[in-house]
Amino acid sequence: MTTTSLPTPQRAAVPDDREDAGEVLRRTLRRHASGITVITVPGPAGFTATSFTSVSLDPALVSFCLGATASTAAAVQRAERFAVHLLGAENTGLARQFARSGVDRFEGVRHRRESDGLPVLADAPAWLTARVVSRQRLGDHYLVVGQIDAGDVRREAPALVHHAGEFAAVSGGA
Repeated sequence: MTTTSLPTPQRAAVPDDREDAGEVLRRTLRRHASGITVITVPGPAGFTATSFTSVSLDPALVSFCLGATASTAAAVQRAERFAVHLLGAENTGLARQFARSGVDRFEGVRHRRESDGLPVLADAPAWLTARVVSRQRLGDHYLVVGQIDAGDVRREAPALVHHAGEFAAVSGGA
């Protein structure tokens, strides 16, 4: 067995003040590819998110984060349920529409409303709905955790990801 010695990582100096440390975090995380989702809540309200993740399989829990000053923050704070739409490569327009401020993000978007008003987008390749079980303010964001109550994979599609400030398609394969 051959081992390769890797160079010792260099520690970057992290400034003590929060603004500079936040900028280090922002610049570093631009290197991290994240899946693109659209989160919706009754209202209707919705936004594009890269912070969606699974938390637990038993019980089935997922989470996302939202900036405390986001235009949808009040609706998310009131919501008892949310929907997560996992976007495919063909959904770049949908991702951009739900990322824009000051517009009706649902205009022209095919969706159905559940009995409690929760919008579920028709064109996302996969979706989940969840009941909020925890909501906590952490720093300048809210962390929302939900327990899955429904979902479906409508079709297989190359994933839409966000990397270095751009949307990109990623397809699976060996």
